Amino acid sequence: MHFKPNLLRSVVFSCLVGVYASAAWAIDPFPVRDIRVEGLQRVEAGTVFASLPVRIGDLYSDEKAAASIRALFALGLFTDVRIEVKDGVLMVVVQERPTIADVDFSGSKEFDKDILKKSLKDIGLTDGRPFDKALVDRAEQELKRQYINRSMYATEVVTTVTPIERNRVNLSFAVVEGEPAKINGLRIVGTKAFSESSLLGLFDQDTGGWLSWYTKSNRYSRTKLNADIESLRSYYLSRGYLEFKVDSTQVAMSPNKQDIDITINVTEGERFVVSKIKLAGNFLGKEEEFRSLIAIRAGEAYNADLVAQTTKAFTDYFGNFGFAFARAEARPDIDRTTNRVELTLQADPQRRVYVRRINVAGNDRTRDEVIRREFRQLEAAWYDGEKIRQSRNRVDRLGYFKEVALDTLEVVGSPDQVDLTVTVSEKPTGSLSLGAGVSSADGLGISFGFRQDNAFGSGNSLGVELNTSKVNRTLVFNTTDPYFTEDGVSRTIDLYQRSSKPYADLNSYSIETTGASMRFGVPFSDSDTVFFGAGVDRTTIVPGSLLPLVYMDFANQFGYTSNALPLTVGWARDTRDSALVPSSGRIMRVNGEWSVAGELLYARATGQFQQYIPVSKKVTAAFNSEIAIGAPTSGQAYPIFKNFYSGGLGSVRGFEQGSLTTAAQRAALTSTGSVATGGTKKVTFNAELLSPLPGGGNDRTLRMYGFFDAGGIYGDDEAIQLNDLRSSVGVGISWISPVGPLRLAFARPISKFEGDKIQGLQFQIGTSF
Repeated sequence: MHFKPNLLRSVVFSCLVGVYASAAWAIDPFPVRDIRVEGLQRVEAGTVFASLPVRIGDLYSDEKAAASIRALFALGLFTDVRIEVKDGVLMVVVQERPTIADVDFSGSKEFDKDILKKSLKDIGLTDGRPFDKALVDRAEQELKRQYINRSMYATEVVTTVTPIERNRVNLSFAVVEGEPAKINGLRIVGTKAFSESSLLGLFDQDTGGWLSWYTKSNRYSRTKLNADIESLRSYYLSRGYLEFKVDSTQVAMSPNKQDIDITINVTEGERFVVSKIKLAGNFLGKEEEFRSLIAIRAGEAYNADLVAQTTKAFTDYFGNFGFAFARAEARPDIDRTTNRVELTLQADPQRRVYVRRINVAGNDRTRDEVIRREFRQLEAAWYDGEKIRQSRNRVDRLGYFKEVALDTLEVVGSPDQVDLTVTVSEKPTGSLSLGAGVSSADGLGISFGFRQDNAFGSGNSLGVELNTSKVNRTLVFNTTDPYFTEDGVSRTIDLYQRSSKPYADLNSYSIETTGASMRFGVPFSDSDTVFFGAGVDRTTIVPGSLLPLVYMDFANQFGYTSNALPLTVGWARDTRDSALVPSSGRIMRVNGEWSVAGELLYARATGQFQQYIPVSKKVTAAFNSEIAIGAPTSGQAYPIFKNFYSGGLGSVRGFEQGSLTTAAQRAALTSTGSVATGGTKKVTFNAELLSPLPGGGNDRTLRMYGFFDAGGIYGDDEAIQLNDLRSSVGVGISWISPVGPLRLAFARPISKFEGDKIQGLQFQIGTSF
């Protein structure tokens, strides 16, 4: 190898300089007499002293110098650090980083500024923190990521750093959002067994429609695309295509980052049929019981959903015997020559465990005892999967929480113990309404309503209603203690005073009602409760114009003021999985009322049955039926004030609230125009199909529904006949809002009678049906 003379001399000279420089900077160890710091503005000197690895009296060396500089730079507070040595004194000279005085955003419309500031605060970029250029670059990427999650790929972020006095800087992020990228084309290539359009109907994402402005279903999201691909895979696997696979997914974006074309390439494979199902492993000697849980059958197409349902049923059933960590898996043996598959269900119960502790989390307002008293699984008892599921459903049925999750955690070092953690997400359980109105006839009227279903986090409900209108005066107070006794006996107290004028004419007649009642609910099982109660009720007819003939006849027989002392008894069975948004289970109610004293002697009974059936993971079918009947218990007539009413939300939608009439009343309405006064018998049938709004995922708090209603009202001498029923169909929206369940319905009557009062659009704050 040969070097040029000039190059050789340069290399030798550089090496000599390096050697002499190293020798010149080398420090002989010496004891430190003092340590001083210069250049501090905001950082405390104690922070520097605490970070230095050397103290007064220590021997100072090159190693200590390097370690000291590294330690101070590691604080992230300084842009420059050097250490000077003179007469045994260390002089630490630092230059502080500027401090961020303010962070501002401009041009951001998609996000609220507070949300953007929080996202930057999470990475350490906020007011009062040291300025770091690396963090600013990271912040720009974080902001772009937030916009990409909203399909806004063309977003640009420009950062401006403005120095101000006292070594501070202002940060300004200028955002140019642009338009969100929209899906221009969406294709599935390789489909043979099913049409492409039917498969695309499974996706949450699409190329847009009339509701895309709300659902944003045409905005591209990688997360949503992955979920759609899983829906596609699940669709094929549940129809026998055991070897279905997605070969590739191609996402092409236009140069202006506004249009996206998605192509999904798939291979369907052959369709397989289950030829045989057998059990393998330890089934605790209960093979026949486990066989009854198998959802898939031999001779049917392989269905991954039913296989998963079966393995879950197996693990749940093992859990009923204390085996919390049981494993169950399906092992398919594929015969490709015949397109058949033999399914082996392998089970291993593993170890039996008991519950050491039950923890409650997420209940910032609700007391622990309100949740714990709903648990049927006890601490220091064997793990019981059925009791745990009951406990979770009971907590959900309280109606105080948006979500209820229950996790099983192993106890480290104790393989036979587990801890249960129930995590709740609280929701507003109260409602407040306040209104006022002024009219020349009615004067000033004030209305006030308050209801809290979880008052002070105690689980007790409290309600007050007040209306000072001259047409409708109301004062109502009610409260319920669901655990009046430790055994779970509930107590409800109602106090009320109402005065109503059916007509706006202030000279018309009015009905005044005053009363009180107390009811107790005694639980006989986890789902069965029997109610007992008593009350006192006084009703007064205040004479005036437009008094209907039926009220005049009643006053002539009983007087204008009448009293009643009703005794009540009822039974309810509730197996719903949720009180507000049930998707499975049923509720049955039977109630009876018998007035044993006073001028009004009567008996009345109501029965109700509701059933909820999950049609799919998102769609629920709901059915409701109700029948009511009343009769006098003496030779007198049945009190008209105890009549049943129907029509409107809660019964037959599409008709005005409480406006349905009996056959006799229809004749009177035609001839005299008198008001509907209800009937002594009532029947109602409802059917609903509920699902989340398109593009809304599986949000159960905001759902749309279609419905069919039928119902009728009948008098004393009238038999219940189906051809007398009114019926209607329609659609609506149900929203679990902060003020309670809200329902909006648009209905169209199918069968109606002359004189019926039609109301196509109706709104209600209340529960289903």
